[in-house]
Amino acid sequence: MPQGTIRSYDASSGTGSLLDDDLVELRFDAGAMRASGLRELRIGQRVRFTVTGEDDARSVATLNIVSL
Repeated sequence: MPQGTIRSYDASSGTGSLLDDDLVELRFDAGAMRASGLRELRIGQRVRFTVTGEDDARSVATLNIVSL
């Protein structure tokens, strides 16, 4: 499962973006947050994620917080 870092997050809409470890920005919507069972995220937080779609239509499907 790929990993990345939260780049932006809007708590009121549940949307945001992350940078994967190859520095590619991927967006996620409130559906990804609901599917993940997460309530909030912090900018700079490390996450694992799954992706749907291909090329420019890729988006984040689920997120999991990486813990030490």
